[in-house]
Amino acid sequence: MSFTIFGPGYSTYVRTVRMVLEEKGAPYELVEVDLLKGEHRQPAHLARNPFGTVPAFDHDGFGLYESRAIATYLDRILPGPRLTPAEPKAEARMLQIQGIVDSYAYDATIRTIFIQRALVGAQGGTVDEAAIAAARPKAELALAEIERLMGEGPWLVGAEVTLADLWLAPVLAYFRMVPEGQAAMAARPGLAAWFERIAARPSFAKTIPKLG
Repeated sequence: MSFTIFGPGYSTYVRTVRMVLEEKGAPYELVEVDLLKGEHRQPAHLARNPFGTVPAFDHDGFGLYESRAIATYLDRILPGPRLTPAEPKAEARMLQIQGIVDSYAYDATIRTIFIQRALVGAQGGTVDEAAIAAARPKAELALAEIERLMGEGPWLVGAEVTLADLWLAPVLAYFRMVPEGQAAMAARPGLAAWFERIAARPSFAKTIPKLG
């Protein structure tokens, strides 16, 4: 089987799909599509995904886009550890946490706070402090709710790693790089301990993006 991921290694969702493949022990190829250079808007990528988002994916000619579709497909077809709980309530909790990351956490932590602090500021631009101030309580609420839902852990949905863990890990890896993220994590010791556990997994270490 041949798996190809199209997207930049620095994308959190590209990293999630890579982590799924690493957890399954499946080889794959990453074809870089640099968002910062506008390559996602070029005809080659739009042929894979007309919406121009990443990642796009190919499995022996079967094309997919949308991270949740890709990750779920891989979990079903590949041997190795099951990343979706069989028990309905646990599966629902996993889906709920994925939804919180997609709908609330990502926009506040990455699209607003991280990009303003780590990209706009680092490149000499004017940081939008008002946008950061507005996003901060949203980010903190999302993290507090995920911590509450994870309960005793050790993983977000109980005793085994699931797609929920792989959804959140790349987001927090970036968010922890900025002061707002560091403060938010310091206030969430359960989530901070979870991050140390997920960061110790080979799937996390092997997908660390090359920045700069």
